[in-house]
Amino acid sequence: MPPRRTPAVPYRTVTSRTTSPRLARIRPRSEPRAEARGPASRPEILLVLGGVASGKSAYAEREALRLAKAAGGARPYYVATADRKLSWADPEMMRRIEKHRARRGRSWDLVEVSSEKGGTDLAPALRRAARERRVVLVDSLTLWLGNLMDHARNVANHQKRLIDALARATVPIVLVSDEVGLGGIADNALARAFADAQGALNQAIAGAATRVVFVAAGLPLTLKDLLPKELKDKT
Repeated sequence: MPPRRTPAVPYRTVTSRTTSPRLARIRPRSEPRAEARGPASRPEILLVLGGVASGKSAYAEREALRLAKAAGGARPYYVATADRKLSWADPEMMRRIEKHRARRGRSWDLVEVSSEKGGTDLAPALRRAARERRVVLVDSLTLWLGNLMDHARNVANHQKRLIDALARATVPIVLVSDEVGLGGIADNALARAFADAQGALNQAIAGAATRVVFVAAGLPLTLKDLLPKELKDKT
């Protein structure tokens, strides 16, 4: 059997002032140089944290509408994660949902992500928004996490898919989540497990976000901001 030939690789001669001529490989077109995406090339990924009735959702809605206007004015997607099938048995929860609907009005296109709507994976909704160049608001990660745990879904896998989708995002994304770690330790194992899972999720999303804002009494407090000043001036 004849020996296998190694494919020819183009080379060029490189000469420096301090060394003798040497051969350097020319990078083919099929091998683009990988470049890290810095803050200046990334879309806004905003995480809005806060307690119950803190004003976090209203603040997140205002920011999403502002980002949509800066991006050209297309109607943003409102990704709702409340499971209405479960909420029907809870009149108070239904009133909360209706209150949110009335406040946001008709400036949004609604996308529901819940077990009732065929799945709890957020990544497809984010990919759809990217294809259509739409700003996305996800409200909320807390209800999404609760649905995952209620239906015994693999939280770690869903969280990883969400983080991967945020890393590949090409449109601004605003995510709302509850800060549940400011109170005392719960008196039952299920509540403690949920608090731990929520804390881990918040930390993971905060690490992937370009901006993190904590809202208390309707007032925003910026915890993290990687967006360059020149891009802030444009938005």
